[in-house]
Amino acid sequence: MSGHGFHVHGPHDHELEHAVQHASHDDRGMTNQIAMFTAIIATVGAIFGYMGGATQANAGLYKNNAAIKKTEASNQWNYYQAKSSKQNLSELALELAPASRQAFYEAEIKRYKDEKTEIKAKAEQLEAASRTWDEQSDQQMHQHHRWAQATTALQVAIALAAIALLTRKDWLKFAMYGMGSIGVVVGALAALHV
Repeated sequence: MSGHGFHVHGPHDHELEHAVQHASHDDRGMTNQIAMFTAIIATVGAIFGYMGGATQANAGLYKNNAAIKKTEASNQWNYYQAKSSKQNLSELALELAPASRQAFYEAEIKRYKDEKTEIKAKAEQLEAASRTWDEQSDQQMHQHHRWAQATTALQVAIALAAIALLTRKDWLKFAMYGMGSIGVVVGALAALHV
C-alpha cells in the first residue's frame, strides 16, 4: 500500500477477503483453524529448516576434518616409507661394509626400525581420527536428510492449508493435518537421531 491510497492485491487476496466477508460462522471457524495451523506449522518448519542447514554445515566441516586427517596420515606413511628405504640401504651397507663399519650400520638399522614404529603408530592414529570424522559427517548428513524431509512435509501441509481455505473441502483439511503430523513426526525422528 502506498501513501496515496493506492492498494495492490495479490492474485488470491481479493478472493480470500471476499470469502471471509461473506463466510458463515462455521466457515470463519474453519478459516481460523487453518490460519492458526498454518502459523504454527510455518514456525515449526522454520525451526526444522534451520536445523537442517546446521546439520548440513556440520557434515561439511566434519568431512573436511576427515580429509585433513587423511592427508596427515598419508604424509606419515610417506615418511614411514622414506625411513624404510633408509633402513634397506643400511642393511645393504651392513652386508658390504668392512667389519670396522658394521657396528655403525647395525645402530642405524635399529634407529630406523624404532623411528618407523613411532611413525606407524602416528599414521594409524591419524587414520582412525579420519574414520571418526567421516562417521560423524555421515551421521550429520543422515540427520540433515531427516530435517529436510520434515521441512518438505510441513511445506506441503501449508500448501494444502491454502487450497483447503480456498476450496472449503474438508478432505483437504484432513490431508493438511495429516501431512503436518507426518512432518512433525519426521522432525522428531531427526531430533532423536533416528
